[in-house]
Amino acid sequence: MALRTMATLTAWTAFAVSSAAGLAADHPSASLERHWRIEAESPDTRIAERRGIIDIDTPKGVTLWWRTPLQGRVTISFEAMAVAAGGPNDKVSDLNAFWMAQQRDGGSVLDHPRSGAFAAYDDMKTYYVGIGGNRNTTTRFRRYVGTPGVRPLLPQHNLSAPAAMLVPNVWTRIRLIADGGRIAVERDGKPLFALDDPEPYSRGHFGLRTTYSHLRIRHLVVTQR
Repeated sequence: MALRTMATLTAWTAFAVSSAAGLAADHPSASLERHWRIEAESPDTRIAERRGIIDIDTPKGVTLWWRTPLQGRVTISFEAMAVAAGGPNDKVSDLNAFWMAQQRDGGSVLDHPRSGAFAAYDDMKTYYVGIGGNRNTTTRFRRYVGTPGVRPLLPQHNLSAPAAMLVPNVWTRIRLIADGGRIAVERDGKPLFALDDPEPYSRGHFGLRTTYSHLRIRHLVVTQR
């Protein structure tokens, strides 16, 4: 049986980056700070939600961990927009995500708070996608192996074509898939990356991530079976 959880967010909730609480996606009235655990480099990071849209506006690195652990065959889908409206962080860059993330020893990433700096996540085992990284010049997929300083990158998982980058102020639909050994990323219904993993990560956490950017996220749906 598939377990389908939709994160339905309603009234405005803004909070300091030090907030740390669990997801309650099956309760539409739950506040944003109960949905996510936040790890941010800068105290100037601003995260809010209104009518189902999460707004992330940050001058440095930030990761939003969905507190509910994932296990088995998982699909995560959401829509994202890179905002370009003249704000100080509206750089159109870094729509990033971790999924099936775990500590090197198999423990929970939520038991090991991090600073929000990108290098602080090198010691996890996880799948990672970064769309429009490096000021919207690279789009990459990686399978982290849990070794600090090591971020394996296959040539076919390193894209630089304009079609693989972010389009400002346009919603794009992302699907992150961990289906046994089939690991994939889809964008707007089309394949972006695929990996046949002989030793797949079958459990862990999902995290949204960005740096020096302004993103909006909506219609988050997680399916487990």
